[in-house]
Amino acid sequence: MRAGIGYDVHRLVEGRKLVLGGIVIPYPKGLYGHSDGDVIAHAVGDAILGASGLGDLGVYFPPNDPRYEGISSMIILKEIKDMVKNQRFKIDYIDVTLVMEEPKISPYVDEICTKMSEVLEMDRKRVSVKATTNEGMGFIGRKEGVSAMAVCLLKEEI
Repeated sequence: MRAGIGYDVHRLVEGRKLVLGGIVIPYPKGLYGHSDGDVIAHAVGDAILGASGLGDLGVYFPPNDPRYEGISSMIILKEIKDMVKNQRFKIDYIDVTLVMEEPKISPYVDEICTKMSEVLEMDRKRVSVKATTNEGMGFIGRKEGVSAMAVCLLKEEI
């Protein structure tokens, strides 16, 4: 068994869709980024790569590479899943904490978990997504950005 931790943060801006865990959430602002800015997917991707010892997201999907401009982070996650599978690892469990003031994502958590489990080809019950606020403090509290932290457990396939 191996464990990895991932973290990502993006600024909230007007003129972009808010994509979290592959799901478009209705909100007047979205996350700024080279791809779709999906902090959940990026944190999960880094956690998976970390657990496998393959490095970090920026190594494989650099923010200055035009191939990834505007790309769905679900495509990136699928590529990461394939990379670790080729290293003979199986993703056993994913746990995510999203930190944002608004909107409330509780109505979307099940859909996010389902989407992530489909892309990562794992049992829906082995993906957990939770959210909390920053109690009005800092850039998250001022609704300037969103962050996510993720933990991944991998099993070596024999």
